[in-house]
Amino acid sequence: MKNTYDIQQFLKKFGTIIYVGDRLADLELMEEELKELYQSQLIEEQDFQTALFIVRHEIQQIKK
Repeated sequence: MKNTYDIQQFLKKFGTIIYVGDRLADLELMEEELKELYQSQLIEEQDFQTALFIVRHEIQQIKK
């Protein structure tokens, strides 16, 4: 995964489509969904960490 589009495609594999129309809200929902998938042991730790890093980086960019 290299960007948020890749994360969206990754989440689609689990039946999750996130689009609220507000970029920040979309990213926060992605973060929550990733946490739930990881806690449910449905995704690997490496995928979780990579995706979470990308999402949090994007959130920081928006908040600047």
